Amino acid sequence: MKSPRKLLMAAPLLFLLPLHALASPAYDDQPARHSNGHSCVEKLLLKTTCYLVVDMFGPDIITLLSMDKNADVVCHTLEFCKQDPGQPLCHLYPLPKETWKFTLEKARQIVKKSPTLKYSRSDSNICSLPFLAKICEMIKSAIKNSVPFKDVDSDKYSVFPTLRGYHWRGRDCNDSNGMAYPGRRPDNWDIHQDSNCNGIWGVDPKDGIPYEKKFCEGSQPRGIILLGDSAGAHFHISPEWITASQISLKSFVNLPTAITDELNWPQLSGITGFLNSTSGITEDSIYLRLRKRNRCNHRDYQNISKNGASSQNLEKFIESLSRNQLLDHPAIVIYAMIGNDVCNGKSDSVPKMTTPEKLYSKVMQTLKYLNSHLPNGSHVILYGLPDGTFLWDNLHNKYHPLGQLNKDVTYAHFYSFLNCLQVSPCQGWMSSNETLRTLTSQRAEQLSNTLKKIATRKKFTNFNLFYMDFDFQGIIKEWQKRGGQPWQLIEPVDGFHPNEVASLLLADVFWKKVQLQWPQVLGKENPFNSQIEKVFGEQGGH
Repeated sequence: MKSPRKLLMAAPLLFLLPLHALASPAYDDQPARHSNGHSCVEKLLLKTTCYLVVDMFGPDIITLLSMDKNADVVCHTLEFCKQDPGQPLCHLYPLPKETWKFTLEKARQIVKKSPTLKYSRSDSNICSLPFLAKICEMIKSAIKNSVPFKDVDSDKYSVFPTLRGYHWRGRDCNDSNGMAYPGRRPDNWDIHQDSNCNGIWGVDPKDGIPYEKKFCEGSQPRGIILLGDSAGAHFHISPEWITASQISLKSFVNLPTAITDELNWPQLSGITGFLNSTSGITEDSIYLRLRKRNRCNHRDYQNISKNGASSQNLEKFIESLSRNQLLDHPAIVIYAMIGNDVCNGKSDSVPKMTTPEKLYSKVMQTLKYLNSHLPNGSHVILYGLPDGTFLWDNLHNKYHPLGQLNKDVTYAHFYSFLNCLQVSPCQGWMSSNETLRTLTSQRAEQLSNTLKKIATRKKFTNFNLFYMDFDFQGIIKEWQKRGGQPWQLIEPVDGFHPNEVASLLLADVFWKKVQLQWPQVLGKENPFNSQIEKVFGEQGGH
């Protein structure tokens, strides 16, 4: 949920920490995440960056570690970590037996004698390094605009997967035609070309009826759009990247994908994911369920989520949403700002939380925007906030991946470290302070009640409005029925976000509730699905 600048500044520390713990051969049998579609230029850029980073910092890191300096000492010595005047010393591992000042000065003397001194250690912003400037700018541009980096016809859809491409919204089928994109109503029944990218076009030679008209007319096609934060984008840092015993040549095969998707995996998320789950459970995303229900919905998904998003800053990127009231099909919009209105990294976090009054004002502003952009017949569902006390309750005494090898870093230590640095994604819940955790949950409940009141009392001309609780306790119970433990539903590295299993279980709860209470939201089940599959197969894939 932090800015890309802070993530990049923190990256060296993340990769130093497992080196400190490395005391056994790396395993080589960890499953790799899906990766495809990267250009040779991107791969070359990232590979070159990796080699240069190793060349610049590697010798000094190895020297210091070989002299029994732990990762905290290395990080401060290379000045990726700093202790501001008057601030406490933030450390993850146990402090050295000698005084910190003496240990740090000793380490700096070692580095000063290094023959590999090629960079200015006074600049802690790693993006200032020339060889990282280009990739930093690419990432910043994609994050700032929340639209595809590569989009020839400027229709907000792309043939490129990352940098806000089709991992985030349906793949463009004609990037030289701004009137051809997922989710639009077919142009002249798509007799000559596919204008809505669902893979259904042409004319049936048996009767001369356009396939789009035959298979999709009256089937109530609709898209799925998520307005969310890093949880909706499926923020994920692979444990293999930072766990010493798991690091191998295969560990970083998907790092280019992760970096250019802002460390998010929307293609595997519970709402807009389109790839088969890597988690081993059978539940599908909401998008895949909509597609299965009506194959005319193929590729009609948009994940308008952003790390750090909240009700208070959604207006800065909501315009990246693509929907034309006159030309496009209706959509199901899920508003899921589930964390950042109560979560921040400040030491005094309560005053920084969104108040019910501010939430009401911003959500109404968002709904008015949607009413002026969504086609008639759309639906909007407001998601409540979770009770995040389950984080501390289920994780605080378990070992973080950084401490699993030597049994020296628990999540309680990890949370304290992030809070000390004031970079915690949620000090209110990721804290040993029970009173603060309770206050955070109380504010989350107040905000959820505000959303519920809006959904109950407000009406809009172009969409129906609903509210749904974020039932994390419900999926914990379901997971326990399957023999799992609650802590297995949280991202292991950040100790905060719902992981892929949790995301898909939440999608299952969502789908079942909508089917039961508001079936009109999902549209009809298309009786021609089998014929569509027979004629068009996978409809061009994703």
